[in-house]
Amino acid sequence: MSGHDGLDPSKPLLFVAMPFGERREPDGMRTIDFDSLYQECIVPCVKDAGVEVIRADEETLGGFIHRPMYERLLLAEIVIADLTFANPNVFYELGVRHAARPRSTILIYADLGAQLPFDVAAVRGMPYRVSDTGGLAEPTSLAEELAGRLALAQEAESVDSPIFQLLSDYPGVDLPHEVTDAFKARARLVSELTVRAYEAASPDADRGAAIAELAAVKDRALALPEPEEQLLVSLLLGYRDVEAWPEMVELIDEMPPRLAAVVTVRQQLALALNRRNSGSDRAKAIQIAEGLLVEHGVSAETYGILGRCHKDRWRVKKHAGDPGAADSLDVAIDAYAQGFDADPRDFYPGINLLTLLLNRSHPADLDRVEDLVPVVRFAVARRGGLASGDYWTLATLLALAAVSDDRSLGERALSAIFDTAPHAWMRETTVVDLQELREKLEPIRDSVEWIDLTIRRLRAGSMEGPP
Repeated sequence: MSGHDGLDPSKPLLFVAMPFGERREPDGMRTIDFDSLYQECIVPCVKDAGVEVIRADEETLGGFIHRPMYERLLLAEIVIADLTFANPNVFYELGVRHAARPRSTILIYADLGAQLPFDVAAVRGMPYRVSDTGGLAEPTSLAEELAGRLALAQEAESVDSPIFQLLSDYPGVDLPHEVTDAFKARARLVSELTVRAYEAASPDADRGAAIAELAAVKDRALALPEPEEQLLVSLLLGYRDVEAWPEMVELIDEMPPRLAAVVTVRQQLALALNRRNSGSDRAKAIQIAEGLLVEHGVSAETYGILGRCHKDRWRVKKHAGDPGAADSLDVAIDAYAQGFDADPRDFYPGINLLTLLLNRSHPADLDRVEDLVPVVRFAVARRGGLASGDYWTLATLLALAAVSDDRSLGERALSAIFDTAPHAWMRETTVVDLQELREKLEPIRDSVEWIDLTIRRLRAGSMEGPP
């Protein structure tokens, strides 16, 4: 996924709308590696088809359809859209495309057993199979079929839009060349910058170098004549992935007001303010989260952020010997409880609720913990459990192992954690959580030796850490 320097602007433009990276089924256990799909099938086909490709992350904003997306759907000669997760945005965008262009719309989707919201057979949707590891089960056959579709898409007599098939005199969209040429130039640049932001924040990136690269992309993004909202959100999430909290807050301050008001962006602002924690940041973060709940109703994500704000406030007060620490702990527990009630499939508020109940240790809390453990374990299992390859899923399993005194599970979870090559800050976050658990578990356990060993190994970054 490199830049676009040296590409021929006279080539037909192919727009690919699909998620970046690995994404998990919303209601299932499987993960799909969309980057593998892109590299193994789409890129080789593009080279042979003589087209120029740009790619946008279909799931960056979740519910926010931005202007550049409309431009690409209207003006790109060919569109490949992935329908796998049945995102409502995708189907709305598909309608826009079919209303604007008579041909060259190629639909693909992972065959996961569940039905899509409508029968794509009428528009010749192409299913592909996913392996147990998230990659393509049959990349060669998919590439061959896709190559045939790309060739057909460039034939003038090929019509795949149901509207154009139904209405012989339907005009569609016909814009002047200068409009389409300006769009293509901007689309190429934005695609290049988006990929740079995505690659800068990869898990194996050096944090300092990542922040510097993201800052360089940000400067170019903000210098564009019109704001590219999806690019700005990609930058925001890149900063989040490398824990650049001040940079996140600064970027949101510089966003167009319409984008800064989006729920997802406001949630990220609350997260960043809490983690930056300068002056009144944490109070502002709590105010934002509470405002989102009032305006938009119950949300596991928003309650999770609110719970984290109060959890961090509790930690500060506890270490300072502040008598108000108990009140902050109660509020954090309540926020996480409401978040987990809102969506029991989301293990994040569940594991935090469980561990904070152990910290509070009221008479009824231990009984509640016992009831919660299997529910949280099930939520983790739905995300793939030990086979998930996701750091936070595995870290949750590690915490569950500590609570349940399951050393075997703990060692397997720790081994899997190191397979993800986590950043040091991620390991340290887990260390702090385990230390708090250890403090509460020691008086009621015969031994917490294996938890101590786990903490030492996490700090060393290896299963071969100090004994």
